[in-house]
Amino acid sequence: MKNPTPILLAIGVLTFTNCDTLKQTAGQMATDAINQQMGGGNSTSKPILSKDDAIKGLKEALLVGVNKGTDRLGAVGAFAKNPSYKIPLPPDVQAVEQKIRDNRILNKLIGGELDKVVDAMNTGAENSMKTAVPIFKKAVTEMSFQDAMGILTGGEGAATDYLRKTTESDLKGAFKPEVKKAMDGVSLTKIWNPVVTQINKNKRILGLDNDIQTDLNQYVTEKATTALFQEVEKEENNIRKDPVTRTTEILKKAFNYADQQRK
Repeated sequence: MKNPTPILLAIGVLTFTNCDTLKQTAGQMATDAINQQMGGGNSTSKPILSKDDAIKGLKEALLVGVNKGTDRLGAVGAFAKNPSYKIPLPPDVQAVEQKIRDNRILNKLIGGELDKVVDAMNTGAENSMKTAVPIFKKAVTEMSFQDAMGILTGGEGAATDYLRKTTESDLKGAFKPEVKKAMDGVSLTKIWNPVVTQINKNKRILGLDNDIQTDLNQYVTEKATTALFQEVEKEENNIRKDPVTRTTEILKKAFNYADQQRK
């Protein structure tokens, strides 16, 4: 009988030689399986994003937008000097403003006060912005992994839309008293109440059927909140479009992943 040792040695060599290869293959299969579950396809073309990275990256993007947006809108003249955000007289007053201006007596009584109302509303909105950051931070804290992944790959405005849909009502509820404080700080109510009294007193001359009952606090809150969401969306879209704005590693990782998913 021939000596079997050479054969056994050959088998042993092959076994040990291929051990690393087998491990690499197994590892690759596991990675591919994770990628398929994540919807990423081949691992070489679609990077994996962990649950923590997805949520942290998205939250950071939203908070970057909030901080920059509130800083801009909180600057002096940010509302009054910006046609896109300037808060005009409430619609029911706008409807009769020209008649007030054309009536010599009414214009003398409240024409100048109307201008003060506009100035005070815009100043109040600007002053209220400093209170928005903690309100938004609290609102951003609750977000599921599924929501984060959907938002990351959802395209422009997806994060802001999610934030608006899920938190706008609560934000307004928290924001409204802060707007009131800001408006009280510029004595808006003292200016507004006499204006409304004079308009309602002369409503027949102005062609009004009913008294003006505008909730000025609610009106300014709506305008200020809308402007803030618009600013947040601008920043979100900047991060999506321009890699240069991804100034931290977590932002780069999260939004680079989103870029790959859209290719």
